[in-house]
Amino acid sequence: MAAAALLLAACAGTPRVSAPPAPAPGVQINAAPGSAVPSATEVRGVMIANALGMLGQPYRYGGAAPGGFDCSGLVFYAAAGAGVHLPRTANEQRWLGSAVSRKNLRAGDLIFMHLARKELHVGIALDGARFIHAPSTGGRVRIDSIAAAPYAAGFIGARRVIE
Repeated sequence: MAAAALLLAACAGTPRVSAPPAPAPGVQINAAPGSAVPSATEVRGVMIANALGMLGQPYRYGGAAPGGFDCSGLVFYAAAGAGVHLPRTANEQRWLGSAVSRKNLRAGDLIFMHLARKELHVGIALDGARFIHAPSTGGRVRIDSIAAAPYAAGFIGARRVIE
């Protein structure tokens, strides 16, 4: 029951942005037994490839798998496929890693924003200008410009979770 509530509290609707959990959960990169831990660049590349592979998938409240994603579900899915364990909700993801300025974004950084219909929204930077995300009900996983409306005005920060 608690797991179902957690999934439904992902990033759809109007979740509340709260202070970071104490202590903030760490990012864990899982490597296959007996193999070397991949470099951060490799992990970010796999994470991006996983997200790009979901382009066109429909938005689904609480979704975290092919067939439908909400914003944090897409991040969770793309990271898991790269061997990175992240929390499921945007609010939990918001406090991971280290803060990154907008001018220093790199592929794989998580981008957070407040949008009109969502209190907190998350996407994955593809570079310093574009990001991939699951926008909202009726939308599909897509790539948008960070400088476009409403994303530029709603930008509240970015986090580097894979270093």
